[in-house]
Amino acid sequence: MKEVREYCMKKQNFIKSSAILIASVMISKIAGVLFRIPLASLLGGKGMAYFSGAYGLFLPVYAVFVSGFSAASAKVTAEYNAIYGSSGAEKVKKCSFVLFSLAGAAGTLLMLVLAWPFSVYAAGSDRIWLSLVMISPSVFFSCVSAAYRGYYEGHCMMFPTAVSQVVESVAKLVLGISVCLAVQNNASWFKARFTCICTDVPALSAAGASAGVMLSVLAGTLYIVSYDFVRNIKKNHDKNESCRISSKRIIKELAAFAVPVAAGALMSSLTSLVDLCTIIRYTGRAVRENPGYFTENYSFVFSADVSMDNFAEFAYGSFCGMAVTVFNLVPSFTNMFGKSIFPASADAWARGNTEEIKRNAEKAVKITAMAALPAGCGICILSGDILSFLFPHSAAETMFCTESLRYLGISVIFLCLSFPVFSILQAIGKAGTAARIMFAGTVLKALGNVLLVRIPWLNVSGAAISTGLCYLLIFIMSLYKLKKITGIRFSLFKLLAGPLYASLMCSASAWIVRTAPFLPVNEKVKFLVSVLCGASVYFIILFFLGEYKFFSETAECGKHCENYLT
Repeated sequence: MKEVREYCMKKQNFIKSSAILIASVMISKIAGVLFRIPLASLLGGKGMAYFSGAYGLFLPVYAVFVSGFSAASAKVTAEYNAIYGSSGAEKVKKCSFVLFSLAGAAGTLLMLVLAWPFSVYAAGSDRIWLSLVMISPSVFFSCVSAAYRGYYEGHCMMFPTAVSQVVESVAKLVLGISVCLAVQNNASWFKARFTCICTDVPALSAAGASAGVMLSVLAGTLYIVSYDFVRNIKKNHDKNESCRISSKRIIKELAAFAVPVAAGALMSSLTSLVDLCTIIRYTGRAVRENPGYFTENYSFVFSADVSMDNFAEFAYGSFCGMAVTVFNLVPSFTNMFGKSIFPASADAWARGNTEEIKRNAEKAVKITAMAALPAGCGICILSGDILSFLFPHSAAETMFCTESLRYLGISVIFLCLSFPVFSILQAIGKAGTAARIMFAGTVLKALGNVLLVRIPWLNVSGAAISTGLCYLLIFIMSLYKLKKITGIRFSLFKLLAGPLYASLMCSASAWIVRTAPFLPVNEKVKFLVSVLCGASVYFIILFFLGEYKFFSETAECGKHCENYLT
């Protein structure tokens, strides 16, 4: 009974920690959306091209130098704390700080060195480099923060990580917009003093927003470092107590865990780099070869700020700054379902219990489908209304990328469904397999962009189509590899039929209400009413199909834990 009680207490602690992290992620995502909406209005399509272009290089560098560090630190901290006590955990923290700081400095230096050549030769624009320079110190600050976050996560203390994430997100919202506004409101002053560097106001404004992002990362790092400093003052450490394990061994263990995770993160971030390296280049080629087509069909785009020469930058900024922003909203929440099955699947694999892995996977895929299918279908049906609602002051940009968002709505479904399968592959020690699958999808994405973006009537919609093909391939390959390695077979029809039917009916009802002539004239009101009606139809159909039973079955484990404790 004692062992059962301890097990249930651990489960409760895990649930509490997960709830803290989920709450912080939700706050961070909301703050991120609130940051992107006014930023898109301030920068426009051109400015968003420079800001998003900086992220195109920042994300792969971040994946290599930061992703996996906090997880590695958490894992090694937990192990050394269990074996050697607090002295072992403290030594891991010191080694993590040294290793991660050096890696962060190297990553920042790499971005500074590559800023100009990458901007000109890879992205095809000579105005992205200034934003890259501004955001590059974020790599160093993120690495320092990862050392402390991993230390506390290794002690099952999620509060410091959660608060630092919230601080960073809120600071990004405030500082990013404030610095961008300051540059725009004092454009003549900045142009006079940066004549030899850059005189383009959208590029300077994007660099200001990137500087605000860098300051927000610094704010999150300062919080968690200060938290650790204050906590150490309050603690009474035994000065004579020390862990005799060599620092070299600890650093090797940290690197051994972080490198495979970083490889997988790098593969997943390469899709944004592919868009950056292809959209501006091949859209620009299409404009030069077919100027009449673009003049006739995109007359609403051309203005004093947008000409034939910078139409490709406008296209890339609108696509990545608005359509991709909406596209990323759904996976950012559904990915939590995949993460939740990671520890249970790892434990079941260690015990050789493939049936439990299958049950966990089916639950994660099912609940992910229940969220991803209606969201993806809704994005397809109401793409223009969603963009207009979120970005009301960017009419040309929203009109331009409405079609591409429709294709991205399908991509959302495959991206979300692939994540639970990826989590299981990583849990059973096949992180390398997951990375190779991501690489295959990225290669298909690159080929699709090269072939489709150059077609005038597709342009950025070609990038959206290739994104869908990329994640479809990833989903199919991950299912195949999971079956081959574990013998687990999914009945996708059984798992997806109910949510898919309900999603189609939801989308149809939303479209009927949205186009109904008898509703109020206000377009925003009609959009909100259509969303509400679609959601109501969705949940009603799920109820009549008996899908609600899934939630009651999933909740049984929590009830059993409560019974044991009482």
